[in-house]
Amino acid sequence: QVQLVESGGGLVQAGGSLRLSCAASGIISIINAMGWYRQAPGKQREFVATSGGSTNYADSVKGRFTISRDNAKNTVYLQMNSLKPEDTAVYYCAATRQLFGNSYYYWGQGTQVTVSS
Repeated sequence: QVQLVESGGGLVQAGGSLRLSCAASGIISIINAMGWYRQAPGKQREFVATSGGSTNYADSVKGRFTISRDNAKNTVYLQMNSLKPEDTAVYYCAATRQLFGNSYYYWGQGTQVTVSS
């Protein structure tokens, strides 16, 4: 119903910046929020940021990452500044649908972000 395609990952030195993009297609009207999650090797997937009725960030990225949306392009962005080695992970775009009190997630394929020290 919803397809998500991420881009923009790569290798960057600590202190550098990257911008991730996520383009959504399909039945866009059912999406209530879009956001980003990440998964580092050997760790569980964790929340990074979301943009829906409000914007929220994980404490670990507050002040460094900014999520934004271009509704005309059905695209969500994640601007990542002051990157740290601990930000290294596969970053996943997520679209959330709220239906009868339940949350349903659509996921992109992920994009690798590697921050070297």
